[in-house]
Amino acid sequence: MRVLLAEDEKRMAAAIVALLKQEKYDVDHMTDGTSALLALESNMFDMAILDVMMPKMSGFEVSRRARSKGITIPILILTAKSQLDDKVEGLDNGADDYLTKPFQTAELLARLRALGRRSSSFQENV
Repeated sequence: MRVLLAEDEKRMAAAIVALLKQEKYDVDHMTDGTSALLALESNMFDMAILDVMMPKMSGFEVSRRARSKGITIPILILTAKSQLDDKVEGLDNGADDYLTKPFQTAELLARLRALGRRSSSFQENV
């Protein structure tokens, strides 16, 4: 399974990349929102993990723009923003799941497995 990780904090990103590779995920890492959106547009990923507070474009905006472009892969927001309003904003902007930092690695992996089981056919309410 190919995963896009968009995380600008170097140590956090390195730890997540190492964890995912250990679990046999193929991981590409981007450090800003603009690069993440461009990567998502390539349609080469099975899911995405987006930090919210990134340079150039927030993870919320990346998710919103990806959905508006018809990108249907599962998106997990992984962020320190833990207020209810932040969670609602992330989910309303197209994310499929929302996990706050700090997190337990077992929970992150379980959420990724759950997202991987879901259909990648995102449909708006009509």
